[in-house]
Order: sequence, then C-alpha cells, then structure tokens
Amino acid sequence: MASGPLDEAVGDEMQSGPRAVAVGEDLHSGPRYEPVPDDVLPEQHLSAIEAVLMVVDEPVPATDLASILGLPTGQVLELLAELAADYRGERGSRARGFELREVAGGWRVYSAPVHADVVGRFVLDGQTARLTQASLETLAVIAYRQPVSRGRIAAIRGVNVDGVVRTLVARGLIEEAGHDEEGGAMRYRTSPYFLERMGLSSLEDLPPLAPYLPEMGALDDVDGELR
Repeated sequence: MASGPLDEAVGDEMQSGPRAVAVGEDLHSGPRYEPVPDDVLPEQHLSAIEAVLMVVDEPVPATDLASILGLPTGQVLELLAELAADYRGERGSRARGFELREVAGGWRVYSAPVHADVVGRFVLDGQTARLTQASLETLAVIAYRQPVSRGRIAAIRGVNVDGVVRTLVARGLIEEAGHDEEGGAMRYRTSPYFLERMGLSSLEDLPPLAPYLPEMGALDDVDGELR
C-alpha cells in the first residue's frame, strides 16, 4: 500500500520527536508569534528571560515567555533549564545564592534553600527592628493629619523627611494616598498594617492628639518648597 502525505508526516514526527507548540499556535496554519531575527543570539534570549524573571511577583508560565520573546515554547523551556543549571553552578560558574524553579505551572527565581537561615534572620530582623525617634514622630504626624504630603510633614517637624517616609513605606506602615489636587504632591496615609501593629480597630481609636498639631491651612505655602 502506497504511503500518503499523512503517513510521511507521522514518520517525520516519529524521527524528529514532538514539536513544541507556541502560544496561540494553530496546528494547521502554524504559530502566530513573530519570527525572531537571525542576529539575535541565545545569550540575548537568556538575558531577556532573566530581565522578566527579575520583575515578576509570581511564577510566569513558559508559554507567556514564549509569546513575549516570539520563540517556540520548547526553546524557551530549554533556555530556562540552561539558566537553572547555570545558577546551580553546573556550567562552570559558581553556584548562586538564588535558583530558578518551576512552581505552580510557572518559573520564578527564589533564594537558595542552603541560605534559608541567613535569609530568615534578615527578614526577622527587618520586621522587629525598632523605629527611630524621627520615624515615630513622622508616623505620628501622618496618623493624625492623613492624608498629608511630605512637604507638610516636613513643615510640622522642621526637618527633611524624605528618607524617613521611604523607610515607613518600606516597613508597610504607611502607603500612598494619591496626589494633592492643588499642588500635585503625593500624599500619604497609614496602612491597615499600621492599625494591626498598633492594636487598633480604626483610626478613631487613636488618642486625641490632633489638637496639639499645627493647622494645615497655615502650611499650604510650604508644599512647593519641601516636596
């Protein structure tokens, strides 16, 4: 019996192995991603994947990376495996303090388990470190005058508060509350985590301290100078 086109296609597939199907690929018309220029080197693909992995906050599927890079999913999986091996020190380089794992259907960079104790101490120290006096004073101003801009906080305290505000944001105690409609300055307010740490159910439970702080109307002129 003579072989037809279907038999020949199956034979080719058996010899070459399964072909990766790209995101949005139609098995009849072929993949819909744009072809990658011939002058793009594998190293550039590896760098591009690393750049994406550095900004994701949850595992990213290989199919998503394939769609972004315009590569077959199978090739992206090979590149991910290469990166993972390189991070483990299997390509002649030293083992890194982080590793690339496939988790929950996606890929993400994690700290290496061998350094779990060090990372744990760092995180714990950051959460339990006491706030400085400057941070406490700034936090009090924000708590009682929120939402309030850095310029107004600085006017009340009499010092620049940019660094302190960044610290409080990093600690999760305050958060951005939108821009001031008049001057355009970013305003800040306390976060739900602040209430949790203070043992308060709402801001109404704060002690009556606001009457002892300057009125905001007298500080309108300082926003532009101290933002």
